[in-house]
Amino acid sequence: MQTAAEERRTPDLQVPAMPAVVTEKAVRTYLADLTAKGRSADTVRMYASRLRTLWEDLPPDKQVRRETLADWQDTLLDRGYSPGTVNTHLSAANGLLEHMGRRDLQLVGQLDVVPEVQPELTRTEYLRLLQTARTLGRERIYLMVKVFALTGIRVGELSLMTAEAVEAGRLPAEGESLIPGCLRQELLDYMARRGIRTGPVFVSRNGRALRRTQVTAEIQTLSWDARVEEAKCTPRCLQRLYRSTRTDVEQSVRLLAEQAYERMLDTEQLAVGWNGA
Repeated sequence: MQTAAEERRTPDLQVPAMPAVVTEKAVRTYLADLTAKGRSADTVRMYASRLRTLWEDLPPDKQVRRETLADWQDTLLDRGYSPGTVNTHLSAANGLLEHMGRRDLQLVGQLDVVPEVQPELTRTEYLRLLQTARTLGRERIYLMVKVFALTGIRVGELSLMTAEAVEAGRLPAEGESLIPGCLRQELLDYMARRGIRTGPVFVSRNGRALRRTQVTAEIQTLSWDARVEEAKCTPRCLQRLYRSTRTDVEQSVRLLAEQAYERMLDTEQLAVGWNGA
């Protein structure tokens, strides 16, 4: 079954297409063309900002392939951009590609701007996912579920989980997230059995980074046996579980600290309080 992003790609995907190289000159020429056509200065600035983001997110060779905009759309959503904002990014990219004469590389269609309500995954359901993956012998899925739930990284950051990061015990993502000791040891054992000594821990058979849709699809294969709603078996729900669990723990620690502080003050009051004297 095709994903929504795949359905929005241009037809005739079986025919190989040469990638297009996005140069700074091409971007400047396109923006100048927008100005010449009477677009407002605010619109041109907005397009310039969106294309700057595209430029930074492209690989070092700055090539756009058939799947590039679909993958970029997923990346922007993972960063928390609203569907409406993602649409403006894609509109700018599609316009640039049309200007370059490469409409075959465009991503057609618009995202639904109605906010998507994400279901809540409970801690008990998370543990059932782990138990099911272990029972079925699906170690890679087991570890991916744990990575998202214990580190809070986004699916687009999964490639940062490298052999080097596991060895160091921290991820170079937004403040260098620590890898919990129990997860780190399981990853080290997995890497040793698979002979992974460098680079990303989770890759496809051809050695490429896993796509967002593939990661989600693999986790959702646990849904039926784990008795967990499929919509909850996603990296985003696991990330939300991480955040909510951390918030609950931090609130409990603050409460314990406040109670300990009150007990200390009560003890001091008994010893040196005015009435006590």
